[in-house]
Amino acid sequence: MKRLFAALAVVIFTCLPRLSAQDRSPEADATIVVFNSRDPASQELAKYYAGRRHIAADHVVGVDCTTEEEISRTDYDANIAEPLRKIFTERGWWKLDPGDDGHMDIEENKIRFVALIRGIPLKIPPVASYEGDVKTGPAVYSSKNEACVDSELACLGFFSHTISGALGNPYFRSFKRIAEANIPALMLVCRLDGPTDAIVRGMIDDSIETEKTGLWGFAYVDSRNIKEGGLAEGDKWLLNIVDDAKKHGIPVIHDNGPEVFPESYPMNYAAFYYGWYADYVSGPFARSEFRFTKGAVACHIHSFSAGTLRDANKNWAGPLLARGAAAVLGNVYEPFLSLTSNLDIFQERLQDGFTFAESAYASVKVVSWMNTFIGDPLYRPFKVIEDNPNRLPKPLSEFAAYRNGALLWFRGGEPVTSEKMLIKSGRDLSSGIIFESLGLLQAGQNNFLGALDSFQQARVFYTNPDDIIRAGIHEISILRAIGRNPEAHKLAQKLMGVYPASEAAPLLRKIDDEINATPAQSPHN
Repeated sequence: MKRLFAALAVVIFTCLPRLSAQDRSPEADATIVVFNSRDPASQELAKYYAGRRHIAADHVVGVDCTTEEEISRTDYDANIAEPLRKIFTERGWWKLDPGDDGHMDIEENKIRFVALIRGIPLKIPPVASYEGDVKTGPAVYSSKNEACVDSELACLGFFSHTISGALGNPYFRSFKRIAEANIPALMLVCRLDGPTDAIVRGMIDDSIETEKTGLWGFAYVDSRNIKEGGLAEGDKWLLNIVDDAKKHGIPVIHDNGPEVFPESYPMNYAAFYYGWYADYVSGPFARSEFRFTKGAVACHIHSFSAGTLRDANKNWAGPLLARGAAAVLGNVYEPFLSLTSNLDIFQERLQDGFTFAESAYASVKVVSWMNTFIGDPLYRPFKVIEDNPNRLPKPLSEFAAYRNGALLWFRGGEPVTSEKMLIKSGRDLSSGIIFESLGLLQAGQNNFLGALDSFQQARVFYTNPDDIIRAGIHEISILRAIGRNPEAHKLAQKLMGVYPASEAAPLLRKIDDEINATPAQSPHN
């Protein structure tokens, strides 16, 4: 039966188009696509992805394994790891060097990226014992031998029998492209997976389409205002993202309270989302109609955020993908915060033009652990960032115009000139986006009066009620912060009266109740 499945895989993928070296990118030449030969849909998705990324037919391989999301350690070794090692050797993808001690070392590796296709198992449960395993390091880590399939395959070339605890990631914090990093044993493994095949195809298409113009939109960051203890590290990552994204010209909407963004929050133009810490999908993402902007990147820090990817309403990763995110970071079992992705490093690498896979692996300290990165490994959302807004359609052109002004604000040290430039751009383009983004910048500099004026202008130019309400919420927050509660109450009442049917109306009512019941609060910037 295994031979039959293998034969079928060969027949199917000889149908992929023959591509010249000129048609393929270096990254495509260094990528393999792995599907489950028991699952016809997995085969078709592999073919589709390889075709879209111009990956050669002989780089698309099938393995015969369970179609369940969880695979035993024995079956992982027998049906995934060892068959792939054999294929790597037979096809000359890596050059092996048997050391004097008998341990196999990888001298060269032509494969740097691995795309696992929906149908390949996601996780390996714990086992009581494993031949050759060595427990080292703190007991809290070494007592665990469960793992994500992706993270185990990343260190396929390590030829290690140690499954307890985690293995150090030599690519952590790297500023080099993986092709230049001289780490032949390490491969960057991501998966194209999600609740449905259609969602996976959408991820592929959105990633490739987004690369043509770049990823534009707001970054929504939901920290928790934790200043002490072990969990403060997570908030530090998120606060770093806020600062760094602003300096890269990405407008940031930042909630620094203990709760997640409210469900009725009007989270439009969401290109990035980073937040924590709820057990299951909540906030705006709980609404089935919520949609990210095309090509969006998202992560909600939670121990079991990717415990399953096949349910559009369970945990976090699956729902984020179902709502249109093209790339998501998650964990399949308890990873402990310090061994999850340092999200600020991840975002920084993305902004510097690295691939999704390179950014993800540069952000995580370990492999052979719980981390999964769901998305096209070759996706580069900042591959093209258009400086001329006139060459982009709306609303991308508005975000591009804002970026030009914001870069001058931070890099040129000329906030006054930048402010004038942004005001002019906002008026010329009749752009609520530019005025809202400018208001967020001004609020971050404690220029509250300037921010109030910008948010008022945003409400004038926006036409979507949800966008108008979001700008109004910023305005209300500032009015409360500077002790002008009566004006905040009046604005909340006005917006509720004009837009009673808006999804955000319940949030306005809640805010108005708080205005009447509590003193002024600090603004979200």
